[in-house]
Amino acid sequence: MSKLTRREFLVTSAAAAAASSMGVNAFAAGPGAAGADSIKYPIEQGATLRILRWKRFVQGDEDLWNANVKKFTELTGVAVRTDSEGWEDVRPKSAVAANVGSGPDIVLGWFDDPQQYPTKLVDMTDLADSLGKRYGGWYDVCRKYGTKDGKWIALPLGVIGNALVYRESQIKAAGFDAIPKDTAGFLKLCQALKAKDTPVGFALGKAVGDANNWAHWLLWSHGGKLVDKNGQVAINSAETRAALEYAKQLYATFVPGTLSWQDPSNNKAYLDGQISLTANGISVYYAAKNSPDPKLQDIAKDTQHAHFPVGPAGKPTELMQITQMMVFKHTKFPNAAKAFVQFMFEPDQYNPWMKASIGYVSQPLKAYEKNPVWTDDPKATVYRDSASLMLDHGHEGPLGQASAACMADYVVVDMVAEAASGAKTVQQAIDRAAERAKRYYKT
Repeated sequence: MSKLTRREFLVTSAAAAAASSMGVNAFAAGPGAAGADSIKYPIEQGATLRILRWKRFVQGDEDLWNANVKKFTELTGVAVRTDSEGWEDVRPKSAVAANVGSGPDIVLGWFDDPQQYPTKLVDMTDLADSLGKRYGGWYDVCRKYGTKDGKWIALPLGVIGNALVYRESQIKAAGFDAIPKDTAGFLKLCQALKAKDTPVGFALGKAVGDANNWAHWLLWSHGGKLVDKNGQVAINSAETRAALEYAKQLYATFVPGTLSWQDPSNNKAYLDGQISLTANGISVYYAAKNSPDPKLQDIAKDTQHAHFPVGPAGKPTELMQITQMMVFKHTKFPNAAKAFVQFMFEPDQYNPWMKASIGYVSQPLKAYEKNPVWTDDPKATVYRDSASLMLDHGHEGPLGQASAACMADYVVVDMVAEAASGAKTVQQAIDRAAERAKRYYKT
């Protein structure tokens, strides 16, 4: 290999080191990790980068992210600034950057946000193909989220897995040994927990992850869908009505206040002992496990995770939160930006980052399934299969500007919240959701 200057940075030198070392850094680096399929980006003179990402829920995520950023700067001389924003704020700030053509060079965004402004993003097909070839391939759902018209417009950094988080002792006190596998049994469990004064709680406010994830599961589990495979609005159906009738019964078991819950809200309620069960990433367990507070340590020991039950649809119908790295065309340093993205995906960075956050963000590339984070603590294993299990939020319909807009506008979440709380009748909630969706899908 020819000698490289600091400005001609071959990111996979890090992967080569990982492949030849022992321990956590090595296990996902397969043959050819630093071979002919590597990508070399000649970094621009004087390059600097600004990155916008979501605020961490797990301290290990932030610590290792910052350590990896520092390592990148030391290797390349590229100064990198990371701005962290609340989950709900990343999407509008990213859209503004796309529209005005200035702002952060790289954004860690949500779901199919890149599909809202694909022409404003740098083509990363070469990098996606290289990473996929070297690290076991991309999961199908990640490929669908990251591509537009056969080109990669963003690279899914990972899936923030979503699962049921519950207090095992309180489930047993309610007369259940485990989470029921079907929606009928799950409702009975929630009713029993409410009767024991240990209610449940699911977000119904403008929560980017928690509300969208469980509300879409609720709809899909009963066979409902926002649009059909042709992108025609199909929300007005018997299946949707059944889902919302179920939601009304489930909402009766909730702790008060869930209509205004955002993403941090259920974490706080669970750790405060207000609820016995919710839907979340592994961050709740992480916070309790790593707290010096004996009460939270006890909660961690009592906490278990499970997949959502299967409804009348007869198959798993889970939505989980995918986060994508996108590079804007307005960047003055596209090679530096792509080199940074690649650097973060290589084993020497990605594996320790995922392990430090105990799997809060699960892998988009199949080789990283081997990370011991999934087996060192059995309570994390449920989250390992997030990308292989999840559906994309377009479900039967295509991903694109319409699906991204409906997600950003909380069309499904608002429908569930209105019907469940009784703010509108079931049919009124459906009709309003259909009207809003048709504006985006133009049908």
